[in-house]
Parts: sequence; C-alpha cells; structure tokens
Amino acid sequence: MSVTLQDSTTRRYQDNVDAAEVAKFEALASRWWDPESEFKPLHDINPLRLDFIDARAGLAGKKVLDVGCGGGILSESMAHRGASVTGIDLGEAPLGVARLHAEESGVTVEYRHISVEGLAAEEP
Repeated sequence: MSVTLQDSTTRRYQDNVDAAEVAKFEALASRWWDPESEFKPLHDINPLRLDFIDARAGLAGKKVLDVGCGGGILSESMAHRGASVTGIDLGEAPLGVARLHAEESGVTVEYRHISVEGLAAEEP
C-alpha cells in the first residue's frame, strides 16, 4: 500500500507503508518490553544483533538511525553502547512505549514518528 504523507515543510512524498503491519504493532505495543510476549524472539536475538553491529561498526560515539524501531529494543541497546541513536517508526503507540521505557531506563534516544522517506526529505 502506498500512502501519501505531508511533512512539516509541506513537501509531499510517497511512503511505502503496509498499513496492516503498522496496525498490528500498534495493537501489540503494550507488550513490547515483555520478554515472554510475542516479542520474545526479538528479545532473544537482540544481544546477537547488537554484538554483530557493534563488532562491525563500533557503536561508541557513532550517530545511528534505527529505521522501524518499534518499541526501541535495539535502539536502547545501541544507546547503552555509546551511540547517539535516532529511532523512527510509523507506529505512534510503539514509539510511546519506547519513549517511556527509555526514560525509565535513563537512556537517551531520540524517537520520531516519521517514515524514512520523510526523514530523507528533511535532510537531503
């Protein structure tokens, strides 16, 4: 499904959005940080993917963009490793969960409700 959105500078751009996927994760948002929920596989694999990224990119001091960050599991982990992280997602509810969890965890992550196309339009 293609959805046309308008960004803050009134430019128009096309987003490649699967509305059903966004709705699915909106409905599951409250369980994002429950390691025994539907997100258990994500929690289980997170240390592996974090180590993979860190070993190849060296997260400390890097500026990182997490596209489709959802509830922020990977974003927070990268921030804990010293990266300056921006997480973007089209689901408002998961972003709310991510912001709250980051605040409760004492980690700084910038979370934005924007598509990657919208972000690219802002920062050409």
